[in-house]
Amino acid sequence: MSYQTSQQFYASRRRPEFSGGWNRNQNTARFVSSVKLGPVAHTVLVALMITVLGLVYLTQATRATGYDYEAQRIDSQIAELSTKKGDLEVENARLTALESVQNSNVAKAMTTPASTDYVR
Repeated sequence: MSYQTSQQFYASRRRPEFSGGWNRNQNTARFVSSVKLGPVAHTVLVALMITVLGLVYLTQATRATGYDYEAQRIDSQIAELSTKKGDLEVENARLTALESVQNSNVAKAMTTPASTDYVR
């Protein structure tokens, strides 16, 4: 027994007898502009767009430079405060050492000399 189909298969989804007309993923209406611009107007528009993009770039670069100045100011302030902290640590160590030497047992056991002679 043989089996036959009456249906024809095509490689594409288009029907061969219907070549002109609507296809998938294509718009059925076209937009036609009523305003026609010449080459000078196109050049002016392109120059205007480039100018606007340049201004946007400049504002971004200026904003980054402003952040850089602020960061530099904060860094200099940190360096200044670190120097002050170091000076205060040295002064604290000097004062603490003097007090501990004066209050030590060795310093209390010392006596004053009977006479002092100087060499000239």
